[in-house]
Amino acid sequence: MKNKELLILYIVFAIIVTITNLSSQRLVLSFLTGNVGYFAALFTGTFIGVVLGYFLDKNWIFKDRVMSSKAVGKQFFLYTMTGAIHTPVFWLIETVFWFIWKTDGMRELGAILGLLVAYTIKYFILRRYVFNYDIQNPSS
Repeated sequence: MKNKELLILYIVFAIIVTITNLSSQRLVLSFLTGNVGYFAALFTGTFIGVVLGYFLDKNWIFKDRVMSSKAVGKQFFLYTMTGAIHTPVFWLIETVFWFIWKTDGMRELGAILGLLVAYTIKYFILRRYVFNYDIQNPSS
């Protein structure tokens, strides 16, 4: 796949994961309100986004063929840990928009802007440390 096609596919997947994330947040917020609802929605959306994103990134973007359960487990752990770098960027921007405007529309705009920045950072981290990382031989 050419770089331009890969970039377009990555953007499409980022949009799919973003919509899934925000939809799950809306679902949680339909049951819970206030700060408790907000943070429950934030964590739920993030969890669902991580699982879906891993599947899409692994299979379609990086075409990774690691299959053993031990290797996949280690790889998923690394994938999740990269979130410690890019997820706070997304959360910070979404949270600032929420606390300033206190509207779902502005919260979602903050989420979209935060995810745009986070997905850009994420791609380079994943390419370097997760899907080009030889899990069977970490010293290589």
